[in-house]
Parts: sequence; structure tokens; C-alpha cells
Amino acid sequence: MNIHCPACNSTSTKKNGHIHNGKQNHYCKECSRQFVFNPQQILISLAKRQRIRKLLLERIPLRGICRVEGVSLRWLLAFIVDLYEQLPYDLNFQLKGEADGLLIYTLKSEVDEMFSFVGKKENKQWVWLAMDVSSRQIIAFHVGSRSRVSALALWESIPESYRRHATFYTDGWQAYEGVIPQKQHRVVKKQKRITNHIERFNCTLRQRVSRLVRKSLSFSKKLANHIGAIKYFICHYNLEKALHV
Repeated sequence: MNIHCPACNSTSTKKNGHIHNGKQNHYCKECSRQFVFNPQQILISLAKRQRIRKLLLERIPLRGICRVEGVSLRWLLAFIVDLYEQLPYDLNFQLKGEADGLLIYTLKSEVDEMFSFVGKKENKQWVWLAMDVSSRQIIAFHVGSRSRVSALALWESIPESYRRHATFYTDGWQAYEGVIPQKQHRVVKKQKRITNHIERFNCTLRQRVSRLVRKSLSFSKKLANHIGAIKYFICHYNLEKALHV
């Protein structure tokens, strides 16, 4: 059977390997068009997309989601890129109200950093987190080195009302010096259990986000997807916490 090029209708074609789903790919010798004979577009239903959004919040590798839901890895990667781009900058954090210009409660925040990597363990990427003690919501996060530059980036992403009024509890890592104002900074030891909430959230991240599991093949290959996966979970986490405040 003669295969016609969809662009120039030429029959001068040859086989040219296979595409990602295994179908035969063809090449037109006249116009250099590559095409698949009798292509079929597979539409992903809204219900399946919603299930995939929920699966991305669990410690399941991407290829595992592909096997369960019957989608290609290429489609899933494009799907999560679009999903991560739509995430809100404020992480869905809901600040409690203010009255007469004064905060109606004392602002306290626990700050910590957690090790992760992208591509290989030599490419260290530290996850910096700041949590509101009262609501247990994450008010800011940053992914980068463990230097003062990253500490400053985290500080600048914290809501202004916290930077002005909150007390910040840290483990005393040297990068915080000169970033958090001294009068707002409290250095505590882990044995005092004052920063146990942010420490527990670190464990939650490692249990729920497969990219952060210490020994796994699900680690991120791209920094943007690494940041997006963490941000996606934090946005969902903050929404759940807001419902129970």
C-alpha cells in the first residue's frame, strides 16, 4: 500500500523509525515531512486529569502514574509543566486578619533548611522553608544553595507583615546571621523541640514527594520541575491547613 505524504501528497516515502508510543514513523523524500500513517489523537478526560493531579501529591514515580493511568511520559511531563506554571506565588497561604493596624495575634515563624539534589547528589539543592507557628502553613520557601544568598532569597519571599513583626526561630545556621534582624531572631537547639513543627513538615515532604526520598530513582532531573513539585505540594498543604484553622 502506497503511503501518501499529508503535506505534498507524494508517495515517495520511507520508514523512519518509531515515535514515542511505538507507531511507525515515515519520512517524505520530496518535502522532508515526517508523519505517522492514520494518526489517532487520544484525549485525556477531565476525570483522569483530576486523578493525576491527586497522584502527583503522593509518593508515586512519574512512570508509575503513566502505568496506572495509561498516559505517555511525554504527555505527563507536559501536563506537570503547565500545572506548575499555574501555581500561585503566595503558596495559598492565608494570613490572619488585622484590626486597627495591629496584628490580632503574635506572629511566630519556624525556619529550617532541608537537603535535596537534582540530577546527581553532587548537585545539592537545599529547600529553605518558613512556617507560621499558629496555622502550621508554609509562608515561604526557596530552593538553592545553603549560603547566605539563599537565606536572603527566602527572607525576601516572606510576607512583609512577618518580616516586620514576627519572631523567627532557627537552628542557628550561620547563613541566617545578618539576614534575619537580630531582635527578631531566636536561635534554639533541636532538643528544646521549639522547631519541631517545621522538622515534622520536613518529614512530611520526604514521605509525600517522591523527588525528595533519600534513596530513590524518582529524583528530579530538572531544577524547574524539582521546585515545581515542592511548590505544588506546599500549595495543597496550605489549603488543607486553612480548612482546619
